[in-house]
Amino acid sequence: MTLRVIRFLTAGESHGKGLTAILEGIPANLPLAEEDINKELRRRQGGYGRGGRMKIEKDSVEILSGVRFGKTLGSPIALFIRNRDWENWKEKMAIEGESPESVVPFTRPRPGHADLAGGLKYNQRDLRSILERSSARETAARVAVGAVCKKFLLEFGIKIGSFVVSIGNKELRELKDKSYFADENKLLEFYERAENSELRIPFPEKDEEFKKLIDEAKERGESLGGVFEVFAVGVPPGLGSHIQWDRRIDGRVAQAMMSIQAIKGVEIGLGFEASKRFGSQVHDEIGWSEDRGFFRYSNNLGGTEGGMTSGMPVVVRVAMKPIPTLKNPLRSVDINTKEELKAGKERTDVVAVPAASVVGEAMLAIVLADAFLEKFGGDFLEEIKERFESYRRYLKNF
Repeated sequence: MTLRVIRFLTAGESHGKGLTAILEGIPANLPLAEEDINKELRRRQGGYGRGGRMKIEKDSVEILSGVRFGKTLGSPIALFIRNRDWENWKEKMAIEGESPESVVPFTRPRPGHADLAGGLKYNQRDLRSILERSSARETAARVAVGAVCKKFLLEFGIKIGSFVVSIGNKELRELKDKSYFADENKLLEFYERAENSELRIPFPEKDEEFKKLIDEAKERGESLGGVFEVFAVGVPPGLGSHIQWDRRIDGRVAQAMMSIQAIKGVEIGLGFEASKRFGSQVHDEIGWSEDRGFFRYSNNLGGTEGGMTSGMPVVVRVAMKPIPTLKNPLRSVDINTKEELKAGKERTDVVAVPAASVVGEAMLAIVLADAFLEKFGGDFLEEIKERFESYRRYLKNF
C-alpha cells in the first residue's frame, strides 16, 4: 500500500506468541493511551457469528515505544498484542528445533484461502506455514495502528465510522436511498446505532432477522459474506492529488480496502450504480454560502473528485466474500500424495463482516492520516494545527 508520510509494518502469526506493529510518522505531542487502542480491539472482536477463537482471545495492546507520559514522541510507535492461544500452540508453532512427529502437517489446501498459492510461492509442504500469516488474525495489528491514526484525525474534527449494509443476500432496504451520503449527522447516527447491534447494522431491531440467516448457514456448514460501508466526516477538501496515478486519494483508499483479507470489491460513493445513470443524476452540484463556503448538494461521488477529497464525507462500500473454511469442506487435493479429497478444516467464523467493518475503519484512518500529513506536514501536533487552521481560513476566503 502506497503511503507517503505514515509507515507501518505488522508481524506475527495467528497462533504465534503475538502480533507486533511498528508505526512511524505520527507527530509528537499527540495524547495516546493503551485504552484508546484497546477499545478498537474490542470492537473488532465483536459480532454475531464469530467462532471459538474470540472466546479465547481478549485482545489488549502493550505500547512498547514512541510514547512518554501519555504523549507521542514523534519516534516510531511499537505495539504488541499477545496471543493467549499461544499456550496451546507452543509445540506446533515452536520458533526453534525440528517439527516433532506429533505435529501433523496441513496438506489439504482450502479453496478460497492463501494455502495453495502461498505453498507454491514459498515452497512450503506444511501449509500451516502459510495459513498462519495469511489469517485475518493479522488485522488486529492493523486495527491497533488505525486506532492511533483515528486519534490523530480526531484532533482535527475528522471522525470515522462504519456499519454493515448486507449479509449474504439479505440487504437493508432502508439504505437504498443514498441521500444520506451527503448528511454527516445521518452517517454518524447510523454508526452510533450500529454500535448497539450484534451485526453492526444501523437498525438493531432487525438483528434477529440477520441472526436467523446466520444460524441457517451454520446448520448447513456454510459461511457468509456481506457488504459494509465505512465513512469519514469532517474531511477537508484537497487531500490527495490529480497529478499522478498513485497520489489519487480514491485509488489509495481502494487499495487499502482491497488489502483486507477476503475483500473482493470496493466502491466509492455510488460506485457501479453511477454507471447506470445519466450524468445529471450522478455529479454533485456545487453551492456556496458564507458560513459553509463551497459545498455540494449531494454526495454521489463519495467525497472524492479528480483523485482529491471534495470536502464532503468520504463514503466507501466494501464487499467481503464468504470465509473459506467450511464445516462441509469443498474438493481439494493433498499437495503431497496428489490424492483428491476434502479440504482441511480450521476453527473459523460463520460470518466476519461486522469485524471487517472495524478493520475498514482502521485502513481508512491510516490512508487519510497519511494524506493529511502529506498536505500539512509538521513534526508536532501544535505546528500541524496552526497550518490546518490557516488552510481553513484560506478555504473560507477563497
